[in-house]
Amino acid sequence: MSIRVEEIRCEYKENPIGIDILRPKFSWKLMSEEYNIYQTAYRILVAKDPKFENVVWDSGKINSNQSVHIEYDGPSLESRTRYYYKIKVWDNKGNESEWSPINFWEMGILDKKEWIAKWISPRENPENPEACPYIRKEFLLKKNIKWARVYVSSLGMYELHLNGLRVGDWYFTPGWTSYHKRIQYQTYDVTSFLRVGKNAIGVILGPGWYKGYLTWEKVKNIYGERLALILQLHIQYEDGDEEIIITDNNWKFAYGPILMSEIYDGEIYDANLEEEGWDLPNFNDNKWENVEEIEYSKEVLIAQESLPVRKIEELKLISLIRTPANQLVIDMGQNMVGWVRFKVSGQKGEKVVLKHAEILDKDGNFYTENLRKAKQTIEYTLKGNEVEIFEPHFTYQGFRYVLVENYPGEVNLENFTGIVIHTDLEITGYFRCSDELINKLQHNIVWGQKGNFVDIPTDCPQRDERLGWTGDAQVFMRTACFNMNVAPFFTKWLHDLKVEQFSNGGMPFVIPDVLYVLPNRENKHSSSGWGDAVVICPWTLYLCYGDKRILEELYENMKAWIEYIRKQGENEYLWNTGFHFGDWLALDASEGSYTGSTPRDLIATAFYAYSTSLLVKSAKVLGKNEDAEKYTKLYSKIVESFRKEFVRPDGQLIADTQTAYVLALMFDLIEEKHKKKAITRLVQLIEENNYHLTTGFLSTPYLCHVLTKYGYVDIAYKLLLQKDYPSWLYQILKGATTIWEHWDGIKEDGSLWDPAMNSFNHYAYGSIGDWLYRVVAGIDTSEEKPGYKHILIKPYPQAFQFVEAQYNSINGLIKVFWENKKNEFYMKVHIPPNTSASIYLPYSEKLDEKEISFTPRSEIREIRKEKEGVVIKTGSGKYEFRYSFKQY
Repeated sequence: MSIRVEEIRCEYKENPIGIDILRPKFSWKLMSEEYNIYQTAYRILVAKDPKFENVVWDSGKINSNQSVHIEYDGPSLESRTRYYYKIKVWDNKGNESEWSPINFWEMGILDKKEWIAKWISPRENPENPEACPYIRKEFLLKKNIKWARVYVSSLGMYELHLNGLRVGDWYFTPGWTSYHKRIQYQTYDVTSFLRVGKNAIGVILGPGWYKGYLTWEKVKNIYGERLALILQLHIQYEDGDEEIIITDNNWKFAYGPILMSEIYDGEIYDANLEEEGWDLPNFNDNKWENVEEIEYSKEVLIAQESLPVRKIEELKLISLIRTPANQLVIDMGQNMVGWVRFKVSGQKGEKVVLKHAEILDKDGNFYTENLRKAKQTIEYTLKGNEVEIFEPHFTYQGFRYVLVENYPGEVNLENFTGIVIHTDLEITGYFRCSDELINKLQHNIVWGQKGNFVDIPTDCPQRDERLGWTGDAQVFMRTACFNMNVAPFFTKWLHDLKVEQFSNGGMPFVIPDVLYVLPNRENKHSSSGWGDAVVICPWTLYLCYGDKRILEELYENMKAWIEYIRKQGENEYLWNTGFHFGDWLALDASEGSYTGSTPRDLIATAFYAYSTSLLVKSAKVLGKNEDAEKYTKLYSKIVESFRKEFVRPDGQLIADTQTAYVLALMFDLIEEKHKKKAITRLVQLIEENNYHLTTGFLSTPYLCHVLTKYGYVDIAYKLLLQKDYPSWLYQILKGATTIWEHWDGIKEDGSLWDPAMNSFNHYAYGSIGDWLYRVVAGIDTSEEKPGYKHILIKPYPQAFQFVEAQYNSINGLIKVFWENKKNEFYMKVHIPPNTSASIYLPYSEKLDEKEISFTPRSEIREIRKEKEGVVIKTGSGKYEFRYSFKQY
């Protein structure tokens, strides 16, 4: 068969169980070796059985080329029910596919009234309030089991066991949400865990984000003071009967070996306090106490939205170091996020103490000052006389180096393994070029994303912070979308952003919002560039994945944000009041300031204009024509006011900074007649700084794009390839394996930036990845056909001999390879089925199409000459282009 349906997904996931979306969406990819293939029709069949004898929805043959985000349109879906589905398609060449492999999804608990379980809570340990409780319940099953599901959540984190085995491979469940309004529950298929006869459930609870220490003030109990569990085990027997085991006050608890497990501080574990068999039947729990049923809303319970945090990979340690301070330190070779699994033998009562840090200082000693109040320490007490293997439970560390403060016997590297954890997101992007330093930069960008995508997009994974800063997320988001499939990850986070927005339309700095517990609450919300995440992030998701639903869900929040800004100050078209971070960590900041010298009202008004323009686009996508007209007028007024306030009559900006010119040019805020002067001045400012940048968090993502847009891609490449401070490669030559918070976290003389804020894993400046993918490799999407339905291939090849990149978009795998040798250019492009592309051939401005070798020429739909050069219009297939050119 010449066409196949593959990579079928329901709500971006493969065979998800326990979802609560009432009209889930399906997506698939077409596979074909033929050229110019596109889908002309599809059919979806949904049934309650894998043989499709009980069909609940047959879409019929739908004439459409849409293969993503097809909404289920059958009868109402039922709670706790599995649905099977398969898909077939027809193409433009008369081919009909086979039915796809059968996939499924399973609904969770759809009606809150179905939650008959009670929230149960153990009494706090009066001797040690930090200790983690163990909870258990035995139950008897008398008949053969057909299937069983656990639906479970907690106030705090939980780890679930059944009959002596850990259930699932998810960590830090139920995840971090705006707990007062949304708490996820997870669904587990536990059919294989159960048996006829006695069974036992065991659960360990930890404080997590719910009641553990958060923020640099290490405030505890932000969401509540009591750990709690809610669980329903639904069992269906082979004879059709059903039984439900629920949490109630008959469950028992005790405190065990986990004496403390905190996100920032690490874990203290005493193996001598283990009670073997606590999660098995027939365990003697006479000394255990009964839990208490507590009142807590079940209305806040929602099904798991994002993908889980999992162990993703293991790292072997590269060396053992004896520091000048005579400390024994293990080098992982990579700044990573997770923990160390270790193996140890020794006497009862002996201890292993491990501390974690990102760097060694100038003298080569273990450095922890930048952790601030976070301890990042693991302390394990041996039970002795056997080989003991340990991993922590409710904590994670950000580190490259491990200080072995205590360890019985000789430290052998084979006894230590780095466990890398993060949200289990599909890797979708790949970039490689002829410059190994740039490849290292790409490596660092990806590892920065891994380490900071732990259930939410954090700013850093090591110190007493690890919060969902909105500004950081929005500047990095386009890069993130290329590296990994982040649609469900950001959808979940944006749902929290939605409910955290203030009634007046203002936005917190962090999502979930925990900064309200700190003093001076009035300065903890609604900065430009940070609050704008409510507009920029949904638009970016729509652009990259083509899913209108996120725009529909956040549209009123987007409007509320714009209206909030509009009400600030006396002039509704300028934003010149309130607190703003400005261009955070820009290098033209005054001594002792974290903010660059560009006026904050200029930056605020620029983002006001940009967000309004995106609101207009969103309104048009959603067919809200009156809003589109209304906010188009508002946008025009903002731009007009920006020009009056911040642009001099001669076209110069009132702020003579790289940041000012980047934002004004990127957001199209300068009159056409003044743009040449503006870009010329930006280039002069770069030249005057010896071809180095001075930009901060808000403007760096746009810097190279602006230079490219206005014909100075050579300057953009110069900035990219600089090796001395400040530059991306400076960090790499200083040993960075992730992106730093500061351009000079380690200064040229080896000294360190202020430890009050000096993370070595902070992804904001990794936003250069977006420029690498969209400009250097040249892979982009059309706004008119988002989600890479219409693909733009437009590389700007300079500096490198070759570039190889690919992106597994929601519409299929896109590949680009280009090679530039002397005056010979070669490019190979792969366009997936059911998409189209515009391919721009670089260096072709003065070439005739006859001078270009096209393979296969017969499959190209259109060749045309534009000012920028030769442009190819094509559909799916593999294409090659080769030609000679002169350097003008």
